[in-house]
Amino acid sequence: MFEKLFRKKSITKILEDAEKGYGEHGTSLHKTLGVRDLTAFGIAAIIGAGIFSTIGKASADGGPAVIFLFIFTAVACSFAAFAYAEFASMVPVSGSAYTYSYVAFGELVAWIIGWSLIMEYAIGNITVAISWSDYFTGLLSSIQIPALNIKGIYLPDWMTMDYLTAFNGHKHAEALLNAGKSFANLDEATRIANNAWITAPRIGNFHLVADLPALGIIIFITWLVYRGMKESRNASNAMVIVKLAVILLVLSVGIFYVDTSNWNPFAPNGVSGVLKGVSAVFFAYIGFDAISTTAEECKNPQRDLPRGMMWAIIICTILYVAIALVLTGIVNYKLLAVGDPLAFVFDQIDLKLMSGIIAVSAVFAMASVLLVFQMGQPRIWMSMSRDGLLPKSFSRIHPKYKTPSFATVVVGFVVAIPSLFMNLTIVTDLCSIGTLFAFVLVCAGVLVLQNKPDIKRGKFKIPYLNSKFIVPVMFIGSILFAFTNYKTETTAFILNKPKIYEPVSFITSLSTPELNTIKEEIKAVKIKQGILNTNVDAEAYLNKLSQSQYEQFLNNSSVDYNKKYETGWGLFKHKIPMWIFLMICVVISYYCVTKNLSLIPVLGLISCLYMMCELGISNWIGFGIWLIIGLVVYFLYGFKHSKLNLQSNPQ
Repeated sequence: MFEKLFRKKSITKILEDAEKGYGEHGTSLHKTLGVRDLTAFGIAAIIGAGIFSTIGKASADGGPAVIFLFIFTAVACSFAAFAYAEFASMVPVSGSAYTYSYVAFGELVAWIIGWSLIMEYAIGNITVAISWSDYFTGLLSSIQIPALNIKGIYLPDWMTMDYLTAFNGHKHAEALLNAGKSFANLDEATRIANNAWITAPRIGNFHLVADLPALGIIIFITWLVYRGMKESRNASNAMVIVKLAVILLVLSVGIFYVDTSNWNPFAPNGVSGVLKGVSAVFFAYIGFDAISTTAEECKNPQRDLPRGMMWAIIICTILYVAIALVLTGIVNYKLLAVGDPLAFVFDQIDLKLMSGIIAVSAVFAMASVLLVFQMGQPRIWMSMSRDGLLPKSFSRIHPKYKTPSFATVVVGFVVAIPSLFMNLTIVTDLCSIGTLFAFVLVCAGVLVLQNKPDIKRGKFKIPYLNSKFIVPVMFIGSILFAFTNYKTETTAFILNKPKIYEPVSFITSLSTPELNTIKEEIKAVKIKQGILNTNVDAEAYLNKLSQSQYEQFLNNSSVDYNKKYETGWGLFKHKIPMWIFLMICVVISYYCVTKNLSLIPVLGLISCLYMMCELGISNWIGFGIWLIIGLVVYFLYGFKHSKLNLQSNPQ
């Protein structure tokens, strides 16, 4: 049984099947892509929500020093890209990390990777569809046609938002209003979500809140991908040209408005502030690996796939760093925590035309990301179906359009329906953790195959650097650095010292009697300070206090200690991913010394695993549940119908 779970596919057999066009399916895919097309697909996937949206929040957290986070993430992705490129050169077929894992680890791990890649492509597209909807509705609201008396086109809030965001926004608004905050002082996102919930049509107690623009763009992109690779390539290339032109316009105009005093201090919130944006910045980079799913449609995959990946990462990193410097140079970094930072900064300097151009280009940018992701998922399902792990219909190739037709339509439904109801933050983090897990296993796969002489190598191979001394020294040096430069934080981490809750989390967790107690205590402090106005907005008051004043106030408060401080298991559980990371680093260091592992894939594995740890325990739990569901599907269908199983047990 154990051996059957880890049965492997040989590279020779995979390549033979590819040569035959998987004969039983009758039709192969069109080979139309060159290195320029692959680079464009990579740029299409990477330059999207990151540069038009998440870069703002990351810059607000880290200041101008966020450029180092972009560089660090690019380096980590480059390490993973080297591993992808070596595998793509060895096994130039559709399937991406799924096929590579089948070769390196065996069937069970390959299934797990294939299942987790659904989180990258399908769930990632839910994220992008929701972001696209936000930009599209914003663009509609800015349309001005005086001749037709049109002063903006506004869709009802309940029609442009997912169910969970509206529900959570309503609950959050209620908690803050009870804490004394006026409705006018609620942040805009909370007000809109609350309004969507209140004004939505109802069936009984159920509120009909659904993101209809997201549904519309997914239907259009699915149709385009269904029609063929050539059409998808042409659309992608056109959208890439548009958004690169706009980004270069932003840089060439924005550079004249940069005030270098805004770059001082360069890292206002230190290393912790920079690293706070790990999830957002990594999400900006995912998608370059989608290039590998098009291997069977490349003219020369062994040469062009590695080049396409590397060029895409290099070009996008240069653009991200340049945009981050311009944004933080035009306005103070504190103002950038907005959903549309590029349009926002040009609003601040009264260049309304630029804001409009950016809004239009963002719609194209998001659509191109959708296109690449929607193209990748069906090809992975096609590969899994060819191996017998999914029903045969998933590998059906359309006789006219030469695309995996059934799989493409199913992906359309898988993305469209959740996009109506799911929360943006949830799907972003789940997408990131699924992708990072795939990156970790692809890097590990290269290490597993490193010293096997019977493996047929491709034209591209990762340059070998011995990690025997470098990785252990780096690991020990990092621990010494933590204990010398961050002794307080490191000690608190190890000893699990209680951590004070942030003001918003603290206020929104209180019951009505506890909230009234806090209000009375704030009034008492105000009176003692001679402040006659005793109207209390508890959340605003606590947020204005310095960290030491805030801690002193809570320490003097009569509210229960556990409401003020996170302690015990509740605190420790958030540290579990980091403890796992540290233990794996010890194991990797041991194997580096004993097995002389190649440095680049080791660094890729470690850096991607570290970013997984930064996503938090709730995302690990969600990912774990997703994998358990996948294992149930595998044992109910895939294990029995696997072609390797049928070959070993002929009827």
